[in-house]
This record gives sequence, C-alpha cells and structure tokens, in this order.
Amino acid sequence: MTGFFSYPKRHLKKLIKDGEYVEALEFGKSLEIKYSNDPDYLFIMGSIYFILEDAKKAIPYFKKTLELRNDDVETLMLKTNAHLLLQQKNEAIICCKKILQLEPKNYEASGLLEKLESA
Repeated sequence: MTGFFSYPKRHLKKLIKDGEYVEALEFGKSLEIKYSNDPDYLFIMGSIYFILEDAKKAIPYFKKTLELRNDDVETLMLKTNAHLLLQQKNEAIICCKKILQLEPKNYEASGLLEKLESA
C-alpha cells in the first residue's frame, strides 16, 4: 500500500483535485507502463476518463482494477455508471449484483438494480 503514496500518483491526484483533468490524463498516460498493474493507478485513470465523459475508455481501467482487487465496491459502482452512460443495461445489472454480493445492504446498488430490472 505504500506505493499509493508515491510522487507520480500524488501529482496525478493533485491535478484531478485542481480540476486539471486533461493534463491529468496526459500525465497519467505517461505513467501507464510503470503502473499498469497498480489498482490505485488504474482506478484513478478510469475515474479521469469517467469525469471526462468517456465511459468507453474508463471501463477497461475499471475492469483491470477489479481483476486486481475484486472486492472494490467503489470501482464497481463507477463501472456500473459507465455502463449506464453507454446504455449497456445488462452489464450494469451484473455490476449491481456483484456489489450486492459484497455489500448486501448497499441501498444505491439495490435501488438501481430494482429500477434496471423493472425497465
């Protein structure tokens, strides 16, 4: 977990905090080879793409994050929302069900699942 506090990722998070999303994306891409198996980096990159409303590019980062850390409810929720932006209802349902397996009392996922299944 100490790797999460390395300078490049701190700088990346600062750019995001400052609203410099395009710059953060460019800087993040320059780190990709070094951090390609770091779930924190992958989550950050997926989040940047999601913020920039590029759900199609965000999903692979969230998917890789979940391969490395399969119990990450926050990543699953963002992945759900990315699927919804792309009108991928079935994939969103799958994500909601995974969230509820991890957190049975997650009201956000439960409500969303109910809404998706009834539509």
